[in-house]
Amino acid sequence: MIAYLGTGLLGSNFVRALLSRGETVHVWNRSPDKAHALEQYGARAFDDPAEAVRGAERVHLTLSDDSAVDGVLERARAGFSDGVTVVDHTTTSPALTAERAKRWAKRGVAFMHAPVFMGPPNALAATGVMLASGDRTRFDSLAPHLEKMTGKLVYLGPDPARAAGIKLLGNHFLIVMGAGLIDTLALAKALEIPQDEVANLFGFFNPGPMIPARLARIRSADYANPSWNLAMARKDVRLMTEAAEAGHATLEALPGIAKAMDSWIAKGHATDDWTVISTDALS
Repeated sequence: MIAYLGTGLLGSNFVRALLSRGETVHVWNRSPDKAHALEQYGARAFDDPAEAVRGAERVHLTLSDDSAVDGVLERARAGFSDGVTVVDHTTTSPALTAERAKRWAKRGVAFMHAPVFMGPPNALAATGVMLASGDRTRFDSLAPHLEKMTGKLVYLGPDPARAAGIKLLGNHFLIVMGAGLIDTLALAKALEIPQDEVANLFGFFNPGPMIPARLARIRSADYANPSWNLAMARKDVRLMTEAAEAGHATLEALPGIAKAMDSWIAKGHATDDWTVISTDALS
């Protein structure tokens, strides 16, 4: 039997997928109605997390943050069976994840952090990516079960905090990318270019394949052989800024980049590759 604690949008779809594969699942949620709504699919809902986990071989969690994970686990602890494994899919702090794994190990409870790059539709369809880190033997025993929950399962090594760190890196990039798209749409509005044409741009101009090469350049710190020098990139940023201002649009991400560029130009790096602005952050 499996217990699932936290049945919001992501957790509820994980539960529905588990049930569709014939698993017996006990569920709990802070808002009881969300747990009881899963009874129509075959789950058994509980109002007390300790009762929900009683007899479970695995306890899965999808909660809001570190505080919620710690609070719910403490409440559930009284119901843990000998040999239970806790699998936490919550996006959490790497430092607090490491402390959590150590704390529960001292209590004789196996803990594995397995955050996901998955939305609710992925959880239901068992697609997307699940990360995991911690004890290798534990991972190997869990892998056959976790693989059924996702499209790709990635083991990141024995450090129990590594999956949490990699998850933050991925989410960071998604947020930065989203902010860039917001700025792009704002600039398009200022230029009186319809959003459909912005969408068309990314139909024939796909920057995704450029990421590995750009990352390699940044890591190499080979700024003296530019593919796009800082002065020219700053000129383009000026043109973007002027167009946005003329069209009464507000750019959120670009001003910070412009400030960094100006600082490095003032230091004499105008002819270097524009990624020289990464020097202080990465040194």
